[in-house]
Order: sequence, then C-alpha cells, then structure tokens
Amino acid sequence: MTKQPGGSTAAEPDRPVVGDTDATTPAETVATAGAPPATADEAAHDAADTDDLGDATERRPSAPAVAVLALLALAWLAAMLWSTREVIHSASAGVTAISLSAFALPGVISAALVAGAAVAVLGVDLLGHRVGERATLRFLAATGTGVLIGLAAAVVVNLTYADNSITNVIAGTTAAAAIIGGAVAGARSTPVVGAVVAAALGTLVFVVAFSRARDPLFDLFGAGDTQQSMVDAAKWVSRTESLLAGLVAGLLAFGYLTWARRRAAARGATNPPRWPAYLLAGAGPGLLLLLAEVIIRVGGRSLLDLASALSEADAVAQTSLGTSRVDNGIWVLFVGALTALIAFGRTLGPTRQDEEPAENEAG
Repeated sequence: MTKQPGGSTAAEPDRPVVGDTDATTPAETVATAGAPPATADEAAHDAADTDDLGDATERRPSAPAVAVLALLALAWLAAMLWSTREVIHSASAGVTAISLSAFALPGVISAALVAGAAVAVLGVDLLGHRVGERATLRFLAATGTGVLIGLAAAVVVNLTYADNSITNVIAGTTAAAAIIGGAVAGARSTPVVGAVVAAALGTLVFVVAFSRARDPLFDLFGAGDTQQSMVDAAKWVSRTESLLAGLVAGLLAFGYLTWARRRAAARGATNPPRWPAYLLAGAGPGLLLLLAEVIIRVGGRSLLDLASALSEADAVAQTSLGTSRVDNGIWVLFVGALTALIAFGRTLGPTRQDEEPAENEAG
C-alpha cells in the first residue's frame, strides 16, 4: 500500500515490521551513516595484525648456512680425533703416549665444543616455529642434540683408540664438551650463536695454520741459544698468535652477523642484530676457548696429572701450556669483541632525524 497525501497512513510514522531482524532504529541509522566505510587497506591491515600472532616466530631472524657450519664443525672434530689417534698410536712407549695425549687434548675439546654448538644450532633452526619463543624447549632441543654428538664422539674414540684409561678420559671429556656446546647453542638469538660458531671455527683453523709460522717468528723475535731468549721469543710469538686470532674472530663474527642482518631484512624478519649482538659474537670465540680450558682442567684432570708426574720438565710444560691457553682465550675475547664492534660502528650512517632537516632545507 502506498501512502497518499492526506491519507490516514501518511500521518503515522514509519514503524519497523515486527520480526524483521534487518530493521534499525533511527539512532543506529545515524551512527551508521556517520561512520566511514571500511576500506580495503584497513581490512588488509587488520588481517595482517592477526597474522602477526601466528607468523612472529617465522619472521624471527635465523642463522644463515647453519648446515654448512655443522658439516665443517663435524669435519674439524673428526680431523682432530683422527690426528690425536695417529699421534698416540705412533708413540713407542706408554709414557710418551700419556704426554702426547695431554698435549692433544685441548684441540679435541675445543673442536667438540664447537661441533656440539654448530649441530645444535642446526637442530634448533630445523625445528623453527615448533620451539619459537619457548626458551625451555629450545634449551632442551639444543642440549639433546649436543648429547647425541657427544655420545657419537665417545663411541668413535672407544672403538678406534687403544682400550686404556687415557682413552676413557678423552672419550668422556669430549662427550662433555659436545653436550656443553649444545647447551650454549640453546640461546635465544640464533644468528649470534651462528656467528660465534663460525668465528670460533675459523679461529681454530687459523691457530693450526699459524703453527707453520712459529719457527720463523721465533727467529724474528730473537730466539737464541740461551733459555731466557727462548722464553722471551715464545711470549712474543704467543701474543702475536693471540692478537691475530682475535682479529680473525672479530672479522668473521662481524661478517657473519652482517650477512644475517641483510638476510633478515630481505625476508622481513623482526629484531635484526644490533651492536650488542656484534659485541657478544666477537667475544664468543674467546669465551668458548676459556670454557674449553675449564672442561680440560675438570674432565681431563687425571690425564694432566699423569703427564705432569712424568718429570719435572713435563710438569713445567703443562703449567706453561695451561697459562698460555688462558692468556690466549682472554686476548681473543677482548680483541675479537673490539674488532667486531669497531667494524660494526664503521657501517653506521646518519639517522633519519639528522637527514630530515637537511632535506627540508634543500626543499
């Protein structure tokens, strides 16, 4: 029915039909008319906000090339175990085998520590969103991976080395180092751990390669026929090695974290590495060397005591080597941290607040 002018229905206000759920009141009509319609951009923004909750862990920065690092670290551990076995088996007497085992133990422990951390980083990276921000689960996963590497290394040592007390010490200490390395890799910042592993692995390789330059450096630093000249030359050679190793550690840490930062920015990851990450990554190899020394002195104590008891010269040698390893770790820690931090600082440019006034004046 239409409303005619002057009709009875024209004087009556419009009323919603009872039962019509689509009817609105005048107030609702005014409110609806006053609100702007939702645009497509706002809808997409709302959808992105909801997706952020589920994709936060996927966009967290990850460590690049962790599989390559794990393979290289395992290869280095295998090389250290093989070389130690060859050195021990080449000894003609048991006394010589004890001394050589004590000398070779630090290299094996450092390699096991780095290998456990490297494979644990790979395991955490493969789990990805399954562990996410849950620190306890990350720690358990990383430590479990280190346990597997440690058990595998201990089995290899027991199967390939001679069956004696020396072998048991090497196997147990190697397993402990791999487990501790895996636990260290359970840290929240995966790129930083990856940078520490890469820098530590490069430092270990450098130290072995540097051994070929020790004899020329002894002559360069004035090593003569007297014992005092030999001691002085040895100190300068050790300081030179530590300084160069720290530079290598800092540059490798900086390069790896810069790579991880650019990779994270390209993938839209949140919380890219900042300057404290570079500082920690540069100091990481030195911290691992000091941690390896603690493991050697605790787990390999019986082997070191046996080697020191052989003769007075062996006791002096073991004490001197232990002190040298501690000094080397401290040098690598500080030099590596400063090198990485300075290299990062040189990449910084002016902030946007400094650039905007210049752009406004030019306009």
